Amino acid sequence: MNSIIEIDKLTKRFRSLDAVDGLSLAVPEGSVTAFLGPNGAGKTTTIKCMLNLLQADGGSARVLGCEAKDLGPEQFRRIGYVSENQEIPDWMTVTQLLDYVRPMYPDWDRDFEKKMLREFELPTGTRLKNLSRGQRMKAALLSSLAYRPKLVVLDEPFSGLDALVRDEFLHGLLELTETEGWTTFVSSHDIEEVERLADRVAIIDRGRMQLDESSESLQERFRAVEVVLEKENGPTDGLPANWINVQSVGRSVRYIDTSFESDGQLELIRRHFPTAVRHDAQPMSLRDIFIALARTYRLSAQPEPHPA
Repeated sequence: MNSIIEIDKLTKRFRSLDAVDGLSLAVPEGSVTAFLGPNGAGKTTTIKCMLNLLQADGGSARVLGCEAKDLGPEQFRRIGYVSENQEIPDWMTVTQLLDYVRPMYPDWDRDFEKKMLREFELPTGTRLKNLSRGQRMKAALLSSLAYRPKLVVLDEPFSGLDALVRDEFLHGLLELTETEGWTTFVSSHDIEEVERLADRVAIIDRGRMQLDESSESLQERFRAVEVVLEKENGPTDGLPANWINVQSVGRSVRYIDTSFESDGQLELIRRHFPTAVRHDAQPMSLRDIFIALARTYRLSAQPEPHPA
């Protein structure tokens, strides 16, 4: 499968901060990729570098087969970009905004525009500054999709939207993505919303790629495990590296298994917990997986205590 976004060892530094640190990522054409990470992980900086809104300090990024630094009108006519901080001329009405943007895109679809106007229920005669945040985001999305881009890039599109507007926004985006076959690259803190969209997940932390795989395989290999012991457990040293966030409370030991395999699981548990009387392994949502990983990233970032 062809990659519509190819990032190789990308770096971007702001003074002493490595916002993006040797990041590599390939986004398959036709996929919906969730680009996730804790606050300050480097998501927005990566997106801006790959769209040539910021100049990278090293490495490379290719979008639609074109080097980021060479992206021009021909490529941008096939890219739809919506950001939470996107500036739009708020003195315009919705109609004026569409009239202004439409001539820039030869492939603008007027019928498609009308369809989205109806589905988004946008008041076309109202100035953008008088719309709610959700309505402004819908207007920005419409103006970025009506020309039927090949790639849709969304940076925190749900930020500040109430639950109903998020659901309407997401429903419209899901329908369009499925019917149009677009490649969608979405960065968001609303993990539960992204979970409904994504078939691939990429997670970064401190500017470095930590995980990149299909949502299906990710959820297949992660389990939340609880082991109940005959008596309280002692130290839990020497456990498998794929058991993370280990917590021991009374006779229970809870952990996340990042490489779960049902075959041999009981034998492995008994090897480390000889007094185990039962265990339970539950599938995890994408949100729960992300939180578990974010916790390990935070712990790994803490400096080692100095000896007394």
